[in-house]
Amino acid sequence: MVTTFLKHGSNGFLCMGVVAIVVFSLLGGPALLLIWALVGALLFYLSEYTTHRFAFHAPPAPWQWLLRMQHRLHYDHHVEPSRLDLLFLPLWFLAPVLALIGALAYLVLGATPVPSVLLGTLLALLHYEWVHYVAHIPYQPRTAFGRWMKQYHLRHHFISEKLWFGVSNPSLDVLYRTYRAPKDVEKSATVRKLYS
Repeated sequence: MVTTFLKHGSNGFLCMGVVAIVVFSLLGGPALLLIWALVGALLFYLSEYTTHRFAFHAPPAPWQWLLRMQHRLHYDHHVEPSRLDLLFLPLWFLAPVLALIGALAYLVLGATPVPSVLLGTLLALLHYEWVHYVAHIPYQPRTAFGRWMKQYHLRHHFISEKLWFGVSNPSLDVLYRTYRAPKDVEKSATVRKLYS
């Protein structure tokens, strides 16, 4: 299971990034500070919901290149939710996003906290990818919370694409009122084919 996880998408890249940051710090780079790592993780969790809801579920773009990107990043994942090659964020999307996060952290905070912020972001991304992976494979999580999170995410794919945007945590769904009890939601006709 872990081997499959690491060989798809950018998960191996994320793990190498974590190791590189830790080694860099141990070899004399800035000390890793928990508070800045937590900031990086929090920023990712805020962007997870926002990106999923407003970018990945944006109406189809009028430009073919952007429409192809939308299909690869999310539309096709709704069509075939169990296809692993469509499940994980691709490196061509993730690398520029991480570079932007690093650049913004540098501009706002200076150089010293950047490795810690990036470490927190990478760890949160790995958590997100793992929870997403477990939700879409034939595996029953061992904990009640893990089973609930799996069901929670699968509602977005099999009941309504207009709700339950949080993949690794439901907090922003509650805040932005995109959380509902499944029994209160009518199944969407477009849950598998977005905008059709």
